[in-house]
Amino acid sequence: MKKYISPGSCFSLEYPDNWCEFEDSEDCFLFYNPDKWTGNFRISAYRGNSSAYANECLEDELHQVRGAKKVKVGSWDCVYSSESFQENGVWYTTHIWVTGRGEISVECSFTVAKGEIPKAGEAIVASLKVRNVSDKPVKEVIPVRILEINQINENYDWAVSTVKKQLTKDFTGTAADLENLQKVIDSGRFNPKQRQAWESFGTAFGVILVNEMDGMEWVTVIDGQKESPALRFRDSKVMVNPISLIWDKAKSGQPCDLKAEFERIKNEVEATMD
Repeated sequence: MKKYISPGSCFSLEYPDNWCEFEDSEDCFLFYNPDKWTGNFRISAYRGNSSAYANECLEDELHQVRGAKKVKVGSWDCVYSSESFQENGVWYTTHIWVTGRGEISVECSFTVAKGEIPKAGEAIVASLKVRNVSDKPVKEVIPVRILEINQINENYDWAVSTVKKQLTKDFTGTAADLENLQKVIDSGRFNPKQRQAWESFGTAFGVILVNEMDGMEWVTVIDGQKESPALRFRDSKVMVNPISLIWDKAKSGQPCDLKAEFERIKNEVEATMD
């Protein structure tokens, strides 16, 4: 199972290892198996103004939705309902669970082929954890989320475009590009206040690390209110934050030797395999 923590850390859940997160509507998070579709799981969370908000939403759902009933899923008291629909000649059923705790109300849905048992969806609902304002801050590392993937892609595209524009050379995201990336960083065209530029160069450096070191992967690091992408080598303690690495040096006026940093990280990775 993989763990997911929502932006803002108001809820977490566990979903099958062969599933992935995908883009959906705003404030709605979508998960499914891209290789063999077994259903779409969606979840949305809403924060109310009182500690009774979740219970109020449960009662509203129970009285306003035809056929809704109270059920227990894991340790959660839920209001369950379902609805069937046809799409491209195929019938599907969406199973819906409304639950929550304190000021957080959560709505989960699992859409499967009509007649299929929603066991996988129930398992995800059972794994749900809700964090209210009074609960302690979250400090954890999880698989990279869509939110951070979008940030990584935007930063990388800008860095690639900038290298090509300034040096008229292609950027392939390999170790051979370290020299060109270094030239742009040392060009003097970017001042220490241009944080977005330095973070984009750091992202490009991170992509090189991922491509050159098998087992290096993007993750999302959550530390209280700070949520950012970083790199981790497999399940080891080797963690690298390439985005802040270059930015931290730039804002403090320190030089950044990319080849030296690359070798340092490579040595750390190799040390874990001894």
